[in-house]
Amino acid sequence: MSLPHAILTALLEKPSSGLELTRRFDKSIGYFWSATHQQIYRELGRLETDGLIRALPSEQPARGQRKSYEVLPAGRAELARWTAASQDPRPMRDTLLLRMRAAAVVGTAGLGQDLRRHLELHRRQLAEYEEIEKRDFPPGRDSSQDRLRHLVLRAGIDLETFWTRWLTHALEEFPEDVPGPGTA
Repeated sequence: MSLPHAILTALLEKPSSGLELTRRFDKSIGYFWSATHQQIYRELGRLETDGLIRALPSEQPARGQRKSYEVLPAGRAELARWTAASQDPRPMRDTLLLRMRAAAVVGTAGLGQDLRRHLELHRRQLAEYEEIEKRDFPPGRDSSQDRLRHLVLRAGIDLETFWTRWLTHALEEFPEDVPGPGTA
């Protein structure tokens, strides 16, 4: 149920049209909570039907005009309720780790190449997060809102740092193209 809360958060930060929201998801929220454009538009309709957001009045005719949305008091209350609620961490599900476990029984053909590809992807993501940190969080930006946003970014930096270290270690330990037990 987190997509509606991600949308409410984005709209409270800045009233937006569906298109603007999808672009903002691509550039910020999407780093830690992804959604397709169709999911965002579908959820906007639900949130409006549920009375949590409303389309802002338009000065121009509505036909073909982008609707911009704002959060209503009920939407703010729902987001505050959700934010204050306790939630257990989710178990990790990662296809790469499952594939490595499977490689132990069927062989490792092609896995080393994919580990290197993953390492490069995580290095690029880490560099992007570090650039965002330099750009958006210079010394002195320390309001409570800025500190919370920076903590979210730091989580991304720390996760990418973990993955780059772990993948580097895995590649050091990884025997290339080893057949699995029972294969010839």
